Amino acid sequence: MAERLLWIVTALELVLAFGIGLGISMLGLEGGAWILGGIAAGAIVFLVYRRFYAPEAAPNRRARKLGQLIIGLSIGLSLQHSNFQTLASQLPVFLGLPLVLMLSGGVIGLLYAQIERTDLLTAMLATTPGNIGVMASMAADYGKNPALVSLVQLLRFTAVIFVMPIIANVSVPHASVPIVQRLMELFSVDSLKLLSSSLVFGVALLAVYLGSKINIPIAAFFCSILVGLLFDLASVLVTPDVINFSLPPIVTVVGQILLGVTIGEYWAVNPVLNLITIVSAAIPVAMTFFTSLMAAGMIKLLTPWDWLTCLLVSAPGGSPEMIWIALALHHDVEIVTAGHLVRLLTINLSLPLLVSLASSWERRRMPQSELVD
Repeated sequence: MAERLLWIVTALELVLAFGIGLGISMLGLEGGAWILGGIAAGAIVFLVYRRFYAPEAAPNRRARKLGQLIIGLSIGLSLQHSNFQTLASQLPVFLGLPLVLMLSGGVIGLLYAQIERTDLLTAMLATTPGNIGVMASMAADYGKNPALVSLVQLLRFTAVIFVMPIIANVSVPHASVPIVQRLMELFSVDSLKLLSSSLVFGVALLAVYLGSKINIPIAAFFCSILVGLLFDLASVLVTPDVINFSLPPIVTVVGQILLGVTIGEYWAVNPVLNLITIVSAAIPVAMTFFTSLMAAGMIKLLTPWDWLTCLLVSAPGGSPEMIWIALALHHDVEIVTAGHLVRLLTINLSLPLLVSLASSWERRRMPQSELVD
């Protein structure tokens, strides 16, 4: 019953987010309109739901996984295989970026531990760009402070999602579309596309299920991108000019909204915050942004990419969202995708090492008397 009610809440969030997102897109923020609409709707609807019906309700993580699956498929089906061959020469940049961000995250974590007077592991989990739910759950598993971790991660993530679409749309201006024409484009779908989309979606669900069983990090996103790439390759090699595998526009809109809705729900879960708490949490977020900006500058010097591409590649978090912004603007999608996929894999595979190093550091700093006790 509770699960069914949660999905009803998600449906209400989708309806409200569609209206908000449509209004934002009319203002010209096409790259992130639906995600921003999802954040607003998720915060409003879930706050009301928790206040009057279920005070202990948690964000719908399955909804975010569904959003990741849809966006992953859209990205995979849109990538140009030929462009990936030209990215091999930039492999050192793709590998070096996550290492730079992780090292800087470690330094920021050390500083934040002193500012907040908390343990190092909590600070490191809070300042390392990663999944909000994963980082907070790891803090809980190790008996640390999951509330602080989720607050800093949420503030960082929300700031990225708000700031990057504005920068992207200012950098790449485009003509506005009348609302009636926009709605017709969103809901246009033919029977062949619906059938092919159902096939792709079914295979993606199976791939995500198998990927989760073998513990692939962020399986809903990675596996769906792979499925999209395979179907796109099949359409080129087997059925050229017969079937063009792509998702209906309204489905991709739903995927973007679901990504935003979960972030809004996390904000609804957080209690009313005082100014001191927000300022202290904003300090590591600001330092992370500064580090990412410096990394973007280094990438600009080392590659022929433009500033927007460098900023999207080095943005501290929100990988599905940053890739989608590049896709919506038709701006170096393959570069942004490769950069974020390498970073996601590197960070997620390095989490055990991060926990081990932070725990070892804490044990060294612990007074000898505490060790004896």
